[in-house]
Amino acid sequence: MTSSGFPLLNDPDILRDITVLSDRYERALGENDLRELDRLFYDGPETVRYGVGENLYGFEEIKAFRSNRTGGSPPREVLRRVITVIGRDAATVDLEFRRIGAERIGRQSQTWFRTPEGWKIIAAHVSLMGTGS
Repeated sequence: MTSSGFPLLNDPDILRDITVLSDRYERALGENDLRELDRLFYDGPETVRYGVGENLYGFEEIKAFRSNRTGGSPPREVLRRVITVIGRDAATVDLEFRRIGAERIGRQSQTWFRTPEGWKIIAAHVSLMGTGS
């Protein structure tokens, strides 16, 4: 806590840790490394992932979705990433991306929290921007 009673934002050591984890996530997503992706998500019914075309509730639904997705996530490039550490045990990772060969911008938000097994994603949301009118 800060002297104002609010949680400290962006502790540099934790920010570095979450940056490394975010990089691990991107690498695992690009390589369709299902084991690594599973390791990064919290294994519990509280975990939620809203995707471009699916709403998944609980770790088991998320794991099953990935297992059944042929070829994994389409390749993408990260355009911008904002990581915010809140206190010592929570963080958000928000990024904009573009799928290779596509025009639309995608967005991804993740909420990470510290568990006895290390940092885990407990909520994720992926969406694509509209095409405009």
